[in-house]
Formats: sequence, C-alpha cells, structure tokens
Amino acid sequence: MSERRRSERRLAWMLCAPAVIAMLIVTGYPIGYAVWLSLQDYDLRFPDDREFVGLSNYADVLTSSIWWGDVWNTTIITVASVSIELVLGMAIALIMHRAIFGRGAVRASVLIPYGIVTVVAAFGWRYAFDPASGFVQNLPLISDTAAPLTERGGSLAVIVLTEVWKTTPFMALLLLAGLALVPDELHEAAKVDGAGPVQRFFRITLPLMKPAILVALLFRTLDAFRVFDTVYIQTAGANGTETVSILGYQVLINRVNLGVGSAVSVLIFLAVILIATFFVRGLGASTARQRGEAA
Repeated sequence: MSERRRSERRLAWMLCAPAVIAMLIVTGYPIGYAVWLSLQDYDLRFPDDREFVGLSNYADVLTSSIWWGDVWNTTIITVASVSIELVLGMAIALIMHRAIFGRGAVRASVLIPYGIVTVVAAFGWRYAFDPASGFVQNLPLISDTAAPLTERGGSLAVIVLTEVWKTTPFMALLLLAGLALVPDELHEAAKVDGAGPVQRFFRITLPLMKPAILVALLFRTLDAFRVFDTVYIQTAGANGTETVSILGYQVLINRVNLGVGSAVSVLIFLAVILIATFFVRGLGASTARQRGEAA
C-alpha cells in the first residue's frame, strides 16, 4: 500500500471517529447496560435484594407461554402489514411513476398519511372503530357483527389496517426510487418483441427492482416487528393482541422488574438482528447471484 493510500485511510478513520464515538456513547452503553441488567434479579420494589443470576431471566422468558404468544402476535402483525404494504406500495409507486400530469401533487397527496404522527393515526382508527362512538360500527355490512375492537381477530385487523394506512406511502416512496432505476429502453425493446404489460412487469421491472424491494422490506419488517404505539393506543395489549414490545413495557415500567424486562428487550434486539441478517445475507445474496447470472 502506497504512502498516499495509507494517508487517505488514516484521514478516513479520523473523519469517521467522531461519529463512531458518538454512536458508541449513545447506543453502545445503553445496550451493554441492558445486557448487564438482564443477568441480574433486579426488582425496583426490592432494590436491596439485587443479585447476579446469569441466564436465569432468559430461561424464564423463553420458557414462558406469554412470550411465545406475544411473538406469534407480533409475527402476524408484521407479516400481514408488510405483505399488504408491499402490494399496495408497488401499485402506488407505479401510479406515481407513470403519472402524466400533476405528478408532484399526486406524490404529495400520497405521502400525507406518512406525515401524520403514528399516535394520532392510531387514535383516529381507534375512534373510527370504537363500539360506542365510532362510525364504522354503523355501516350496513358491519352493524350486525361484533365490534372489531372487542375481540382478538377484529383488534388485530384494525391494528394491521392502521399500520398499512400509515406506512404504505413510505413503502411506495422506496419502491418509486427503484422504479426510476429501470431503463425505459428495456420496456421499449420488450414491446417491440411483443411482450405485454404483465410480462414486462414480471420479467423486467421486478428483477431490476429487487435491491429496492429488499431495502423496503428490510426497513418495514424491522419497524413492524417493534410495533408499540399503535397497539398500545388501540388495545394496550388486550383481547390477545399483546406484542413483544408491549410485554417489555409492561415488565419494565408497570412491574418495575429491570432484570426480566431487560432480558425481554435484549431478546427483541437479537430478533431484530436475526431479521436483518436474514434479509441482508439471505435475500441479498440471492438477489446478487441472480443479477450476476442475468449479466
């Protein structure tokens, strides 16, 4: 390595050092302290009884049916909301990409739900489906059924609908950026060869958009798995809708059990890392291999 190359590398490290140090202070210390607390029997109601118990808190959480039930609820919300958002986001992105006139107005109007604070959106959907004052319960097809927020299936459906309404514009925005990278020349050539719109979409658009789709799925899956505010506002975990984030909140804040609550938080953190690794290493490697074969 030349002296110039080494000098540039040292400069790069020096420029990155302040940001790295700030990230270690802001995120590294809290994560490390949470791991340390998770290895102790630490209940704020009995602060003098604090003792080191090792992995006992993790064993208690992982052998609890409540934890696995909350994991199942979180998985349902994550898979349902992200799947619907991907389909709707792709449709909206195609509309925004192909808009002939008023493109700026169309994009601005589509992004309005994403600009609304999540708590406000959750309250809006909660009031709409409220069995006493909500207008949805008075609709002809729903008036004869049970109120959605009074039973598990309906509550999960309202939560998913809220997440979809709120974050589909974000998914559409990411997919729109991927559509901009698809060359129009390929579509024109496919038209000349007699390919229809559906063939062009599945044979040209989707393969070239896989990196953008991967990024959109990664961001939204990580965000959906940590869902808290929507569930807390609409059901607070009632009707069998408690998620892992709600469980962590209940143990840490309401029961002031820092040991078990920190163990739940660390497990959520590890689950997020596993999801990210699956997308980046698994789907990302598959996408890169397919692009290489196509080249």
